[in-house]
Amino acid sequence: MLHLVFAGGGTAGHLMPGIAMAEYLSRAPQKPRITFALTGRNLETRLVAGAGFEHVIIPSRPLPRTATEAIGFISTSFTGYRAAAKFVATEHVSLVIGLGGYGSVPMARAAARRRIPLILLEQNAIPGRATRWLASSASVVCTAFEQVQSHLKPNVFVRVTGNPVRFAQPSVHWQSRFDDESPRVRQLVVLGGSGGSRTLNEQVPRALYKAREAIEGWRILHQSGDRNAAAVRELYQKFGIAATVSTFFDDVPRMLADTDLAISRAGGTTLAELAALAVPAILVPYERATDNHQRLNADVFAAAGAAKLLEPREIDRRLDDRLAETVTELARNTQLRRRMTESMHDFARPLASRSVARTIREVLRSRRLAGVA
Repeated sequence: MLHLVFAGGGTAGHLMPGIAMAEYLSRAPQKPRITFALTGRNLETRLVAGAGFEHVIIPSRPLPRTATEAIGFISTSFTGYRAAAKFVATEHVSLVIGLGGYGSVPMARAAARRRIPLILLEQNAIPGRATRWLASSASVVCTAFEQVQSHLKPNVFVRVTGNPVRFAQPSVHWQSRFDDESPRVRQLVVLGGSGGSRTLNEQVPRALYKAREAIEGWRILHQSGDRNAAAVRELYQKFGIAATVSTFFDDVPRMLADTDLAISRAGGTTLAELAALAVPAILVPYERATDNHQRLNADVFAAAGAAKLLEPREIDRRLDDRLAETVTELARNTQLRRRMTESMHDFARPLASRSVARTIREVLRSRRLAGVA
C-alpha cells in the first residue's frame, strides 16, 4: 500500500496545506495510507486528529540563538533523526512531503538518506531555511510564488503549483458582496496567525474604535491566539465595540466566504486562503519573520492591487492611526474594495491540490521506472 508522510508543523501555516493535500489524496479510488510527522504541539495534533489522520511525534527544535540553546538543539535533532529513520525503515514509507519549518527536517533527512522520494511544499515568496537546506535532496519544490526559484540553486526543480487550501471552490459568490439588492451585514476579520499577533491584538481594537463611524453595523471577528484572547476581549469591551474574539477559527471557508475585508499578517497560507475566497486585505507583515518573508509576500499582493500594505517600521505615526485611516477608506469606498476583490481573485489557485497530487504521482512513477521505489 502506498504510504505518504507529511512532515512538519509548528504553525498552522505550515500544517494546513498538508491537511488540504491529505484530504484531497484520500478521495482517490486507491486511498493511500497517510501519516503526519508532527512536533507535538497541541494545535497540530488537534487539527490532524480532527481531520481524521494518524500521526507520529518526531522531536525537533528551531535553530538555536544562544550557546545554551545549541546543546538542546543538537540533542533533540539527534533524537528526532533517529526516530524518523526508524519510522521510514519500519513503516514502508513510499514518499515524504516536507511542509516547511524546523518540524519537517528530521523526517525529510531520513527520507533522503534512505533514497525515499522527497517533495517540499513552500508557501512563501522566499523559501525558508528548511526548504533551502533540503531542496537539493528533493525531487521537486512545489510553491505558490515564481520568485522562489531565484533563491534556490539552479539544479533544484521548482514547480509553481499554488498553495493547497482546504476548500475546492474558490471565491464562491464573491460578487454577491456587492449586490445592492441583497442587503447583508458587512464583515471584517482580523487574522494574526495560529499563534496570534501581539501587534494586531493591541492595535486593531484601537484602530476600529477610531474608525467606528465607517464600520458602524459591521460584524467583527478577531483571531487572537491562545495567550491574549482575554486581553483582546477586554480591549473591545473598553472601546464599546461588539466583536467575536476566538483563539483560532476552525471553519475558515465559511468565515471568509462572508468577509468583506481582512486585517491580516502575510503568511503564505493565509494569503492563499484569502485569495481562494477573494477577500481584500490590509496586510501588516510580521516584522521578525525569517528573511522578512512576510513583507515579500505582501509586496506581491500589494503591487497587484489586491491588498493595502502597512509596514510598522516604515510608519512615521502610530499604527492604529494608519489602520483606522485605511479601514475607513476601504469601508466607505465600495468600488475600491471591489477592485481589490477582483485582484485578489486573480491570485486564487483552485487546482493547487490537483497540481501537487500530479507531481506526487510523477515522482513515484519516475522512481519506479528507475528501480528505486
